[in-house]
Amino acid sequence: MEQDSDQLSILRHSASHVLAQAVKDLFPEVRLGIGPATADGFYYDFAVKTPFTQDNLELIENKMREIAAEDLPFKRQAVTKEEALKIFKDLGENYKIELLGEIEDDKVTLFQQGNFIDLCRGPHLKRTGELKAFKLLSVASSYWRGDEKRESLQRIYGTAFAGQDELERFLEAVEEAKKRDHRKLGRELDLFSFHEEAGAGLVYWHPKGMAVRSVIEDFWKAEHIKRGYELVSVPHIARGNLWQVSGHYEFYRENMYFLNTSNGEYVLKPMNCPGHILIYQRQRHSYRELPIRYAELGTVYRQERTGVLHGMFRVRGFTQDDAHIFCAPEQVLDELVAVLDLAAFMLKSFGFTDYEIDLSVRGKDTTKFAGSDAQWQNAEENLLKAIEARNFTYRRVEGEAVFYGPKIDIKLLGALGQGWQGPTIQFDFNLPGRFGVNYTGADGKPHPVVMIHRTVLGSMERFVGILIEHYGGAFPVWLAPVQVKILTISKKYAQYAREIYLRMRDAGLRVELDDRAEKIGLKVREAEMEKVPYIVVVGEKEEISDTVSVRSHLKGELGRINLEEFLQKLQSEIENKA
Repeated sequence: MEQDSDQLSILRHSASHVLAQAVKDLFPEVRLGIGPATADGFYYDFAVKTPFTQDNLELIENKMREIAAEDLPFKRQAVTKEEALKIFKDLGENYKIELLGEIEDDKVTLFQQGNFIDLCRGPHLKRTGELKAFKLLSVASSYWRGDEKRESLQRIYGTAFAGQDELERFLEAVEEAKKRDHRKLGRELDLFSFHEEAGAGLVYWHPKGMAVRSVIEDFWKAEHIKRGYELVSVPHIARGNLWQVSGHYEFYRENMYFLNTSNGEYVLKPMNCPGHILIYQRQRHSYRELPIRYAELGTVYRQERTGVLHGMFRVRGFTQDDAHIFCAPEQVLDELVAVLDLAAFMLKSFGFTDYEIDLSVRGKDTTKFAGSDAQWQNAEENLLKAIEARNFTYRRVEGEAVFYGPKIDIKLLGALGQGWQGPTIQFDFNLPGRFGVNYTGADGKPHPVVMIHRTVLGSMERFVGILIEHYGGAFPVWLAPVQVKILTISKKYAQYAREIYLRMRDAGLRVELDDRAEKIGLKVREAEMEKVPYIVVVGEKEEISDTVSVRSHLKGELGRINLEEFLQKLQSEIENKA
């Protein structure tokens, strides 16, 4: 499997070189950026005066097919850095010259096919003719080196596979993903919006979106209270010195928003943990009180680069389903296992059974992380024991830990198999030491607390976005913003429809009434487009028999049903989260 993955990466990286050659052949004035393989395909960045269009993509793709048909060999050349600099200066490729300036070795490698040459380590396919199944997908803006202060570039995305069947399956999945895109469905279903005039990456929740979010939050709160958590809430800002003590100034400053006031510097909180620590420290705690579990649906703000913002999945202001557990060292493993159990329960309740688990640890550059080697090893061992206690399959990922400790990341799989961050469990030996967070042991002496940070959904914004795509906007009845929509065949039955509406509303259902003087076919189509789980149609027969004609969004016509029987069916589905 690993070899197949490597071969696919080589294929896609080779395709990016063919893409760059095609662009240079068609648009000689273009300057080259970089072109790596990705998890789903490849891309190449170009500096252009006029942005590429969809027509350009078709032209470029046809040119790529010509280059593939020429069956050109990929030729590797090892040259001195001085020789490479001359080549790219003659070509006017200033971005390649910049990259060369960062290479310490005296020797570099170039790859050439036909009249195209590029700075690259390789490896590549032997010949362009091996590239048979590929497709250009889209074009987007990017920045050189991902830095918003640098030049704006055009990025062309594509994908490539070993065979046409695989490519076609992928393209079908892409089309399905487009239909399920939470940004598209969020607009169509009137769930949320973004407003550039108010600031990028900030979500505005509409009434229907808030209905979904409120159901999730109520369920979350009830389940946490049941499992021994206490709900807290901390302010959105705090003095700058609090974040100096926590270490965020040193390790996280570039992601923080600062407020300079007449009373000194304040920070718009990027995390909730220092606030929870202050609540814990308001009094001394005995070992008999531990573990103490504080939970909060806390909104935080992080200064993400514009280029990485992505709908609800990557925003600048979001609400974490946050919690912090203060415990003694001997309680750590039990608490970690309990959090994994809670996370698995929550995900299953929302219909997720397919996810990946990463054990995220320090990378080779340990200067970016706080704490000693012994602390990191102990923390990693505890997280690993918790994973193994539940027989979860996982992978170890270098360099993805947070600065104060390693973590378990659970990623929910999207329509294209991409992982979106969901629950995370973080072991922290840093903040308790920085804040002097202790408990009184059986010996009457203070002992350092172990602190566990965790979310079991992630952020509300991202989780709702994932839910939208998971269900294609057709939420199960317990989550749906509108659970039932009542439609009248004509105005004559408006009173009966109103009575049903009130009975359903009083039963706690989220229900809407459409008694407009429109044709029933139109009203049914509109309700179907809104993906309402159940449509109730009332007319003469229904009024006489005290029944309703029910249509399920997923199953179609269910026929005429006694109203009380239908209400019981709905309540059962809601209680069972069907």
